Amino acid sequence: MLDRFIPPRAADAALLVARIGVGVVFIAHGWQKLSGGGIGGTAKAFTMMGVPAPTISAAYAIVVEILGGAALVLGVAVPLAGLLLFLDMAGAFLTVHVGNGLFVDKGGFELVLVLGVASLLLAGAGSGKFGLDALFAGKRAPAETERAERAAAQG
Repeated sequence: MLDRFIPPRAADAALLVARIGVGVVFIAHGWQKLSGGGIGGTAKAFTMMGVPAPTISAAYAIVVEILGGAALVLGVAVPLAGLLLFLDMAGAFLTVHVGNGLFVDKGGFELVLVLGVASLLLAGAGSGKFGLDALFAGKRAPAETERAERAAAQG
């Protein structure tokens, strides 16, 4: 429905900007965990926060945030990366932040909420035309395919 108001190239450009912005934040947070003590140090911090399976959770967070963030930036495997990053943020929300209110300065969930829903949105929308998914797969991203099908049906 929005494609009536937003030209396809503008929607693809918006996906590009969103992917890069969200991806860079994830890479930075993953890198912070990796360089600030690695899996062991992150697991120790997760233990103090009450995160279940802290070593597995730390490894998952580091790998998914760095590689998933890079995948978003490059526009490769965006549906998978978006889903894995959403799950990462859902875990952070449920195990650490939900009881602290909204605001991040009080340990709240605003950052993990925004990153999580943005990741879920990107998982559903795909990379758009300006991502490696579209370039190498030789196929359109889901949102673009849907627009093309509607345009063809309208005549």
